[in-house]
Amino acid sequence: MGFSLLPKEDEYFTFFSQMGQKIEEASRLLVAMCEAEPSQHDAFTKQIKDVEHECDAITHQMTNKLNKSFITPFDREDIYTLAVALDDVCDYIDAGARAIVMYGIGVANKHTMDLARVIEQLGTQIGNAVSMLNKPNNINAIFVEIHRLENEADEIYFRAMKELFSNGSDALSVIRWKEIYGILEDATDRCESVANIIESIVLKHG
Repeated sequence: MGFSLLPKEDEYFTFFSQMGQKIEEASRLLVAMCEAEPSQHDAFTKQIKDVEHECDAITHQMTNKLNKSFITPFDREDIYTLAVALDDVCDYIDAGARAIVMYGIGVANKHTMDLARVIEQLGTQIGNAVSMLNKPNNINAIFVEIHRLENEADEIYFRAMKELFSNGSDALSVIRWKEIYGILEDATDRCESVANIIESIVLKHG
């Protein structure tokens, strides 16, 4: 199974692979940031922001190409939807990193660390999925793993929120941690959205 390509139209697959690599890079940096001393957090947010800007630039390149292309390897709307969804993942990783610094939480707690690690694993699976777009044999195993990881993230989020509200934390702490957990959990939801979009494209062209 695969898409029949005309010359140069495979450039879209290159763009998607590049975006997948940016998500992997940003998610690795997020884990490293959570493991680092708070004094290093600012430096990590700058690195993650740089990666997020690079991902934006790839999205812009792809949109420009889409506006000029007569032939595309699959539906224009699907190309655009997938590009935006991939960019969203990077945006949420960046937002999570910025929230950690903005709220001054210091050393990341276990729940934050666990969510960051799941995001990193999801980033790897997204990178695998987009690199297989033009030859999506055995891609279903990746979708299954992405859904499993997103369910794992839901469980971490549930435990984190339960602990937050049952420990008699002060209102300011509740606001800080609730926001951070929410953004990181949203990042995992966006990863699942990417998987759903790719699955739809593959089924449509299978």
